[in-house]
Amino acid sequence: MALFHRPLPRTLDAALRDLKEKNPVVRRSAIQDLGRHAREEATPPIIDALLDALRDEDPLVRTEAAYCLGDAEAERALPALLLAVDDPHSLVRQAAIDALGTIGDSRATGRLMRALEDDRPDVRFQAVIALGRVSPESGIDAVLRAIRDEDHHVRYIAVRAVEEIATKDLEPGVCPALPERVASLAPDWLDDEDPHVRLAAAILLGRCGDDAGADHLLDAIDDQIRPLEPEDEAAAIELAGMLGLQQAIPGLERRAFGLMRWVKERHSWSARVALVRLGHDRARHAILADLGSWSRDQRTAAVTAAGQAGIAEAIEAIEAMRGDHEKAVQEAVDEALELLHARSD
Repeated sequence: MALFHRPLPRTLDAALRDLKEKNPVVRRSAIQDLGRHAREEATPPIIDALLDALRDEDPLVRTEAAYCLGDAEAERALPALLLAVDDPHSLVRQAAIDALGTIGDSRATGRLMRALEDDRPDVRFQAVIALGRVSPESGIDAVLRAIRDEDHHVRYIAVRAVEEIATKDLEPGVCPALPERVASLAPDWLDDEDPHVRLAAAILLGRCGDDAGADHLLDAIDDQIRPLEPEDEAAAIELAGMLGLQQAIPGLERRAFGLMRWVKERHSWSARVALVRLGHDRARHAILADLGSWSRDQRTAAVTAAGQAGIAEAIEAIEAMRGDHEKAVQEAVDEALELLHARSD
């Protein structure tokens, strides 16, 4: 018999009831369950309860309430969330700004722009992210100013926000044309004192087909930048192949075939794809060989890699997996075949 068990999720009525309990631990748990109900159906009584919770005396309850209102895309919560941006607790401020970004109501633009001038770095950081979502056109100038922020975390996220705005609604692999005011500034960001900001700038330029930041991409591939965000690491690996950076091959080989394959396995397949794009026969043969692996997960990963790398020789083997869930995940099979057939047309 189990000595411990996880309590069942509350019903809606139980979550609403427990939000009124005196014990803040109970209210924290109840607000999480209420958020689950809100994601399923954001009814007026649920939104009303979340708005009440946004005024709770416990900051963690207020924080969770703000996130839940954002997830529910509750537009009528806008006034309360704008007030919560000035909450005395940092977590609540961050959650409120995040919620404003998730809701995406342009009426929040003015308040978010003012937040970029806030004395608190955490507020400026979240405001940059939210502005990129709420007002990508009118907010771009404000985000560009944030790249001169004294806090390197704010500068980093501002560069990433510019990348997100520039690549929004583009198909993967399509190089965007940077707005003139961005294109004239971006090369200077490669000289930022912080390596993470330099890498973000290199990724932005790389997405646009510019290899001016190649050295910073190589630093990421060679594990010279720590700590490194997983998405930045993956982007550096992908861009090495797309930009034809032959000097990246030793680092990519370590990731694809050496010790780093086991230490950071989440990127070993990406490294193989990049190597194939660089004309690496061993990587190509390895992907083809793994299409016949005994492991379903290994076969599925090989299917995805073959599609991304454009290995035409893999079409027959992948076609043989179609309709057989035991062979590979069928979504991966369909996507890979679509990519491969598109290349051959």
